[in-house]
Amino acid sequence: MTLGYIVLALIVAIGGYLIFMYNGLVRNKNLVAEGWSGIDVQLKRRADLIPNLVETVKGYATHEDKIFRDLAELRAKSIAGGSVADQSAVGQAMSAAIGRLFAIAEAYPELKADANFRDLQDKLAGIEDEIQMSRRYYNGAVRNLNTMIESFPSNFVANAFQFAKAEFFEIGDAAQRETPKVDFKTR
Repeated sequence: MTLGYIVLALIVAIGGYLIFMYNGLVRNKNLVAEGWSGIDVQLKRRADLIPNLVETVKGYATHEDKIFRDLAELRAKSIAGGSVADQSAVGQAMSAAIGRLFAIAEAYPELKADANFRDLQDKLAGIEDEIQMSRRYYNGAVRNLNTMIESFPSNFVANAFQFAKAEFFEIGDAAQRETPKVDFKTR
């Protein structure tokens, strides 16, 4: 009789532990989805700001057609969505194109002095900060989920219920990952 209780207690304990691991996997999967949603919201905010920025610059730099077309194309790709890797690549290209747009703006002192342009620049800088925070949150959630999926014994539960590893939101350009070289030599 006591052996039966011991076996029953052991089965209940193992079942409880499996439920605990399953719920942990579900929680981490939902945190990844929440993190991606945060990134998606910030990317949409940036995409919505682009037309205003382009129109403001167009008023001063009408002959800079290529950058305007590039930004419109990248905005459309960003809105269309896609995988984490696709959105990361589009985001990097959009950041580069916005950088080129601001470089163009440097050639027009009247544009730099325009209050609307400065306001748009400030909003964009704020959105870029929010995107960075969202990326860090998302990547942390992905790390936790992937660790749980790969760790023993939760990997058995993850495999049984087909939990898949999530992709990190990474910088695609290797040159942007490199540490800048600083030369402190005085000449």
